Amino acid sequence: MELSETHTLPVSQQRAWDALNDTDILRACIPGCESIDPDGENAYVVVLSASVGPVKARFKGRMELTDIEAPNAYTIVFEGQGGAAGFGKGNTRVTLEPEGDAATRLSYTATAQVGGKLAQIGSRLVDGAARKIAGEFFKRFGAQVGGGTEGATAPDEGVTAATDEAAHNTESNEAADAESGGDGTKRKKSWKAWISKF
Repeated sequence: MELSETHTLPVSQQRAWDALNDTDILRACIPGCESIDPDGENAYVVVLSASVGPVKARFKGRMELTDIEAPNAYTIVFEGQGGAAGFGKGNTRVTLEPEGDAATRLSYTATAQVGGKLAQIGSRLVDGAARKIAGEFFKRFGAQVGGGTEGATAPDEGVTAATDEAAHNTESNEAADAESGGDGTKRKKSWKAWISKF
């Protein structure tokens, strides 16, 4: 699976870079993210819940930042396990380019492989879910760094519509967590543009 998109953020390149390296901001922006904890230098353990078609699971994975060229680019290498739902692994190359003093163009290209039930439901559903989660991530990320949603531009109308569905799914998951006494009320929503590639 491959996914490439470009978004314009309403902040300077340095501000965008700092935000991309702030785990609190990432945790708040990644749909379904429960936690992002350090696991060595430039590496993190990530826990998130996600729904891909009929498959719903809680994934635990690890991401590592490599090929770091601050404040211009880095590569995220990730892998995660979702129990019976299957697994996902891959990498994402993220680049930042200034657009004047107050805007930054963020581009990324992600490649991923999935296995288990995720692989059985078909690439079309997996790709669609990845785009939904990525769209929601950038909508939230733009709002976090710029103080509003206007800075996060969706690549097309289909992704925008998908984003709304992703937000609804995340809220439903959080409500279910709250009812079951879990810590869903603490997490805001968060991270799978990278692991979205699951």
